[in-house]
Amino acid sequence: MIDVSTWDTLEEMQPNVLKMLKNSINKGRLAHAYLFEGMRGTGKKEVSMLLSKSLFCTAPIDGYMPCEACHNCKRINSGNHPDIHVVEPDGASIKKHQIQSLQEEFSKTGVESKRKVYTIVHADRMTVNAANSLLKFLEEPTSETTAILLTEQAQQILPTILSRCQIVTFKHLSPEHLIQKLIDRGVSERKAPIIAQLTNNLDEGLLLSNDEWFAQAQSIVVKLYEVLRKNPLEALVALQENWFLHFKEKEQIDQGLDLLLLILKDLLYIQLGKQNQAVYLDESSRLEQFALQTSGQRLAHQMTAVLDAKRKLHANMNPQLLMEQLVLELQEGSTFV
Repeated sequence: MIDVSTWDTLEEMQPNVLKMLKNSINKGRLAHAYLFEGMRGTGKKEVSMLLSKSLFCTAPIDGYMPCEACHNCKRINSGNHPDIHVVEPDGASIKKHQIQSLQEEFSKTGVESKRKVYTIVHADRMTVNAANSLLKFLEEPTSETTAILLTEQAQQILPTILSRCQIVTFKHLSPEHLIQKLIDRGVSERKAPIIAQLTNNLDEGLLLSNDEWFAQAQSIVVKLYEVLRKNPLEALVALQENWFLHFKEKEQIDQGLDLLLLILKDLLYIQLGKQNQAVYLDESSRLEQFALQTSGQRLAHQMTAVLDAKRKLHANMNPQLLMEQLVLELQEGSTFV
């Protein structure tokens, strides 16, 4: 999760979200149901807690910012407020009984006030029965109840539910912003740029920075590109001796292809005189030499081949066959099939 603990931080990361919520609170025009949609790591759950604190805070700053010091703010931060409920998937999905339990809870009088807030995390994972139960709940809102649905896949949610929610879109964090966040958390200035291209999530980025597998992966991908410049046999041997031993799972292969794509992008940036946008900072001298030995047109063709390989990987093509074909395509420039 990104560090969205105060409204000042939110203003920096999600200015449009802040402006909308601030205006709604100040004008007393909060919707009875919100859908927070956006990529993982953009602060949806944290912002739902911020909104809850704003509604329950006994001494809000400027009328909308939670003070973080009152009894209610502290209880919400610790997850112990009786009138705030969070529903998360039970296993792979959110089930009907979970929504029914929520409805039963909300049929009771508020413990300390009439206001109640509930947040549904991964709302797209509701079963059909759970979604239908929630729909009935949304159709009969009380003035003091606020629903917040969180999702990375808004298209998976019933249109009838979407139509009853105010949709709030969370934009992904810029790589530049994430780079600075990573550096602030102790990641080296030379590692942070690559990580920021592979994830939009600060916690994931921090894990990658300390992951020995990821460090080795970068080295293997650079070596693969280096042998690609030689002959097909050496490249295929490199796949067997290095790549397949390291990149075993589908997710790992996908990340390896992303790293290869970043090398190709760096070479193109170098050719265009935009070295400041390159991310493989530890390999800059070698990449500058590689950039002199290829053309922009060939790099564009190779990037297209890698992107096509990623697509075929997600379509469940055999990974070994996929990589062998990709290596031959990157070397010979033939059509990747």
